[in-house]
Amino acid sequence: MAHPAPLVAPRETLAAELKALLGADLLEHVFTVDEDSITVTRDAIAGVMIALRDNLEYQQMMEIAGVDYPDRAERFEVVYHLLSVTRNHRLRVRVSTDEATPVPTIVPVWPNAGWLEREVFDMYGVLFAGNPDLRRILTDYGFQGHPQRKDFPLTGYIELRYSEEDKRVVYEPVKLAQDFRNFDFLSPWEGADYVLPGDEKAGGTGEAPGKGAPTPMTAAEVKKADDKAKAPPPPTPKTTEKPEQTGAGAKANIKAAKTSRDGAKATTAAKAKTPATKKAEKAPAKPRAPRKPKAGGDA
Repeated sequence: MAHPAPLVAPRETLAAELKALLGADLLEHVFTVDEDSITVTRDAIAGVMIALRDNLEYQQMMEIAGVDYPDRAERFEVVYHLLSVTRNHRLRVRVSTDEATPVPTIVPVWPNAGWLEREVFDMYGVLFAGNPDLRRILTDYGFQGHPQRKDFPLTGYIELRYSEEDKRVVYEPVKLAQDFRNFDFLSPWEGADYVLPGDEKAGGTGEAPGKGAPTPMTAAEVKKADDKAKAPPPPTPKTTEKPEQTGAGAKANIKAAKTSRDGAKATTAAKAKTPATKKAEKAPAKPRAPRKPKAGGDA
């Protein structure tokens, strides 16, 4: 199986060189997918790093990582990644430890290990004896626990927020409005066999648990309600079929019959004329007398 990473020059004699150089401190050597990994004794890690740097030309320490195996007696592994610039080769070095036993620091060998050891301590809780500044580096000062341990809860233990009342950041225990739900991904449409919170309120309906709340109507009742909602509304009855129902009177009808400014003309409602109205319409219009000027005027 070819490795997807760029080709690294192999070192055929590395196994023999490691065995001769490290002796009893070398616990295991594994070569897989074109990579060499060795496991050494925990207390000899500083001396092993010096030997690898000075004798096998691993000039750079690239990374330190932690791994958690909760089922092991020594649950933690500290993994060092070394690079040989002159040989174009990488080597992975492992040591094992538990929660209480510290690992000797390699800061005197490679000073950049100080920050990387602090990261492993912060995330996993691994102690490093001799580290000049072993403090948390990624989490907050008051953080409880170590986030990358396998037994660390997903929600953590405490949460911080800004309090408008106290005008500062406060720490509080984590409180969830509801627990994490487990979904049955094999049958998402039918629902799960277990009872979800709230399903117990549908008791007495005869339905299986986990099916959701039952509908209070039958299928025929639901169809009838849908048809009623789709039907058009009944027409609104008119209340002014006759002119006398408007309450406006004859004067308003005559004014409405006049032509408007835009040329539209209203239709006058049919109404019987009285004799006085007929006489007034036949009488000729009297000419209007000229207006007399007021006394004392300029005219």
